[in-house]
This record gives sequence, structure tokens and C-alpha cells, in this order.
Amino acid sequence: MNINYPNGNSFGQFNKNISGNKKHHFTKYGDRGMSLEHEINQSNQYYLSKGIAVIHKKPTPIQIVKVNYPKRSAATIKEAYFRKASTTDYNGVFNGYYIDFDAKETKNKTSFPLSNFHQHQIDHMKACVRQNGICFALIKFVLTNEIYVLNSEDLFYYWDDQFKGGRKSISKATIDKFGYKIDYSLNPIIPYLKAVRKIILKYKEI
Repeated sequence: MNINYPNGNSFGQFNKNISGNKKHHFTKYGDRGMSLEHEINQSNQYYLSKGIAVIHKKPTPIQIVKVNYPKRSAATIKEAYFRKASTTDYNGVFNGYYIDFDAKETKNKTSFPLSNFHQHQIDHMKACVRQNGICFALIKFVLTNEIYVLNSEDLFYYWDDQFKGGRKSISKATIDKFGYKIDYSLNPIIPYLKAVRKIILKYKEI
């Protein structure tokens, strides 16, 4: 099924990752073969089942425009459009704080291209931060299978700096220095709330 943006450009097949221009990359951790999205979703399910946090993937608003009815019991969606630009991937509540973040992957070994984000996503996170929300990027370096949580204030700095002649990417060394590296575990698979706790503690000190 083809899904199109509001301007009519094709997004591709419906069975591709619907949340953005991200492809599924698979890890070898524990022979799980999961995509990053699946790993985060399972981690969120663990947090929910243990009463730790309520965080979910945001649904993508789609307008269906063409449906094929070969028979009454087997309707097939043939064409659809995104009704509006998506913001970030996940949001919810943890320890009384609103949590909002986006998950990104890169095959670059030494840096994270800022082109992975869009201005409307940054604007959305800035608006959330102004309301005292906790925002961050969960970044995976696919080739080295490393995951980091980068606080929004650091992401904003480098995003804004690129328009002042700065780099169009954030070096991996910088992310390693200012971000929080997350090691895979059994339950949850990606224990990213450990980093979020540190961000909250830092936020309380301001």
C-alpha cells in the first residue's frame, strides 16, 4: 500500500517503518533480532508492567483515501496520506514528569547527522521543555551497537549552532561525553530510564 505525504509525494510501502525515514536495523543481542523500535516498545511494556512508568509510542495520524474490497471480509488499504507532520516517537509519564523523546539510528561510526531530525520535531521538544517536560533523543550507532540518551538541552545547542556556521552533525565523542550510554540488559532490554533519572536530578538542581 502506498502512503503519501500531504504534498502528494509517495512515502513508500505501508509495511516500511511508518514513523519516519528510518529503516529497521537488527541487533544481535541475545539473538533477539529486534528492531530498535521493538526493543523500546518491549522496554516500555516492562516499565508499565512493573508500575515504573507509562510511556507509549505515539500513533501516526493517517488519512485513508483508497480501499480495495475484494470481498467483505478482506478490505485492503491501497493509499493513504499523513494528515500532519509527526512530532516525536514516544511520550508518557515517569515519576511525575512528562517524558517526550525521539529514537534515531545512524550507520555513521563517528558522528550523528543532525539531518535525522526535522525542525518541527525540535520545535515540539522545545515547547515541551518550556512546560517543564523532560525531552531527549535516544540515539543508536548501528554498526557498533551502542545506544545513548542525549538530553534535549545538548541537542538544542548543536541544532541551533548548525545555523550559525557550526557542524551539521554531533560527533560521537561529544555524545559520549555529554550523553548517557545505555547498556543492553535482560529486563528491560534498553534501561533508558536510568539516564532519565539522572536528567531529572540535574533538572532539579537548576
